[in-house]
Amino acid sequence: MKLLTRKEAVTDRPQDRAALLRLVSLLLQYPDAELIAARAELDRAVAALPDTRPRQALEQFLRWFRDREPMGLARHYVETFDLRRKSSLYLTYYLHGDTRRRGIALLTLKQRYRVAGLTPPEGELPDFLPVVCEFAALAGPATGEAPLRQHRKGLELIRTALHDSGSPYALVLDALCAELPDLTAAERASVADLALAGPPAEEVGLAPFGPLMNEMEVRP
Repeated sequence: MKLLTRKEAVTDRPQDRAALLRLVSLLLQYPDAELIAARAELDRAVAALPDTRPRQALEQFLRWFRDREPMGLARHYVETFDLRRKSSLYLTYYLHGDTRRRGIALLTLKQRYRVAGLTPPEGELPDFLPVVCEFAALAGPATGEAPLRQHRKGLELIRTALHDSGSPYALVLDALCAELPDLTAAERASVADLALAGPPAEEVGLAPFGPLMNEMEVRP
């Protein structure tokens, strides 16, 4: 699947759930020069959303985002998502940790995209949250949002970690999670356990999967 170009995503007048998911996808990507140059357009796109909790959260995030220098934004993004496993944006890590099951889950997700007629992006794992959100926007609630629902506990772990670290990116996760089903009591208990113990651990042995795994590098 190829992510929408930022110009396409921010110049459409968003009126629906898909527009919100596209905005979340954009705002969780690395703040490169193109995204930073689109800050005014992002403001307008968020302002066009229905006046709900997700819109309010994104507006609050953008007030922070538009007032920061590019280097500061880049440094905060790397420190938040690349250097902290607790807030990594690779969803299968939270469900499967560094185990063989994670490799299978990545392949399954990639195949899900292809069945829907979408081509996974080159150079990025299919469980990268901006990619998953873009798939949800393109494929619709029933098919597209299934991976988000499947990884609801992982999303809650990311959201909690971002709040704990004081990152404004927590607001983007607030907006996303507000659109998904609430966690059950059992799921909340599981999230608390995962936060303490961490995901499953195992030395990843991908050799038995042969050439299937040569096309992707498991991370974070």
